[in-house]
Amino acid sequence: MARELVIATNNLKKFHEMHALLQVLEEENIRILSLRDCPPYPEPDEDGDDYITNALIKARAAVAHTGRVCIADDSGLEVDYLGGKPGVHSKRFAGEETPWDVKIARLLELLEGVPQEQRTARFNSVVAISTPWDAEYILRDTCKGWIYWEPLGEHGFGYDPIFYLPELGCTMAELPMERKNRISHRAKTLSAAIPLLRWIFGKEMPSRPHHPPERV
Repeated sequence: MARELVIATNNLKKFHEMHALLQVLEEENIRILSLRDCPPYPEPDEDGDDYITNALIKARAAVAHTGRVCIADDSGLEVDYLGGKPGVHSKRFAGEETPWDVKIARLLELLEGVPQEQRTARFNSVVAISTPWDAEYILRDTCKGWIYWEPLGEHGFGYDPIFYLPELGCTMAELPMERKNRISHRAKTLSAAIPLLRWIFGKEMPSRPHHPPERV
């Protein structure tokens, strides 16, 4: 088995963030590839009703087209005051092609006048690992905070400029990547994925691990 892992995203900012979190594997001769390193293929429709389904859609499509072990993330922002929205539709909120600053402005409009104690929110991350031999694994985690009054910070992407972390006193977008990569929802799931990926690449046809994450 080729010791190559494909990060199944066309979002360059997400790729760089995921690569930074997984690059320790490169020290163990596991090559990390982007979709740009592989022959192009049509992006699958992320039309699932939950994060797991969408993460698996992306990971399975990447495996089918690359023949390599693939990892995909699906994440979303859930705002309690909005009944958990935008949630799984975070990317498509206010239109999939709508710029992120417009999505953020629309979300803030919906929270206009809402006091801080009712602006609680969480980022959810689900990571799917799919293999050419049809073994699949799911990892998930969250990061809690609240929606700030206005965008702050130049780092990160998506809703990071309005996701406030009370324990740090700043928004996610005010954190440099190396700091974000210690506390974010995606950091937690990918940190948990590293030992599993080491195990996967240690055997050509793995059986069930002793302490597996969710296996699909």
